[in-house]
Amino acid sequence: MLLPPARVPVVDSLGAMQSSDWLAVREYLRRHRHQLTVRAARHYPAAAKVAGTPLLTAADWLPQAPVPLRDISIEFRADRGPGQGAERWPLPPTHYAQTMLALAPPAVFENRPTYRLTQAQLASPGLAGPGLPRLAFGPGRYFDGIDTGEAAAHEYAAGRTELRTAIGDPLDLARRPANLAISTLTICRDRTGRARFLLHWRDPAKVGHAGGMYQVVPAGVFQPPGFDLWQSMVREFAEELGGYAEHADLASFTGQLTGALDGGRISAWCLGLGVDPLSFATDLLTVVVFEEDLFGELFGDGTGTNAEGQVLSARTFDAPTVDRTVQDEPLQAAGAAVLRLAWSHRAVLIGMSGLSG
Repeated sequence: MLLPPARVPVVDSLGAMQSSDWLAVREYLRRHRHQLTVRAARHYPAAAKVAGTPLLTAADWLPQAPVPLRDISIEFRADRGPGQGAERWPLPPTHYAQTMLALAPPAVFENRPTYRLTQAQLASPGLAGPGLPRLAFGPGRYFDGIDTGEAAAHEYAAGRTELRTAIGDPLDLARRPANLAISTLTICRDRTGRARFLLHWRDPAKVGHAGGMYQVVPAGVFQPPGFDLWQSMVREFAEELGGYAEHADLASFTGQLTGALDGGRISAWCLGLGVDPLSFATDLLTVVVFEEDLFGELFGDGTGTNAEGQVLSARTFDAPTVDRTVQDEPLQAAGAAVLRLAWSHRAVLIGMSGLSG
């Protein structure tokens, strides 16, 4: 039976509890994050879950068919929403990020500016209306999400729910700061129609969120520089699959990928938006499909160690492998959801309409 460690009070700040207790809960969360995510999902109705996975979504966040990425309009307003930091929400302060910095800092952990999601409309009950699909953003900081969502996950691992209760509905973007991550399933399709996909193991020593779990690749927080979904995804492709340093000049690489997108050798899609039931991480679910030859030219086989973990060997994109990956692997909720959705939309994404599943 999965039980929290003994004598582990909810964390508020470094001085609020013994560091050994905090570290015990943090390690417990790391080791059992997948099981805790599945358990946390049970507190929400089945209708709110994406394709039978733990990821939570709203009706207007899940389109019935894949949306071309470039069809999504995005808007930024500096005055959007109830404030720029977690202290402006009706939530108790946790100082969780500062505690992480003091006791268990990942290799890269900085309070960088982000684009905080304030509104999302990716689907409608009837025909698409004016302005659909669209996302709206205001200013945010990376630690806003750590101080709410990751703190709530830590609290849940300790058997407490005060912060979770204060947040309330995790799909209500006015209740908490929501830093948007873009989680991209990369699929390669060869000339015979066979396809494969990649997964990433997130090294807990290198990342501040979901260490020890698998995720689709690439994935990253939507943040400056730039304010463009595709450009943000290109940056993550460069860093997680291309081996580029974080601040490298990406002009040539960006030109290659964007030219391939314009020329039809790459297609980029959005399948929806969802929230992790444990950490409240908010992910845009995207798929990028490459011609196999082009992918090889850009990334080789795609595997290897990077700044956040290890890209694993490619897996066959078929029903048994998708089912096994979602059901048996410690896959993040967003990764499980986008993989399930991609398989259900395979006819649109890669023309696999004749395959069973």
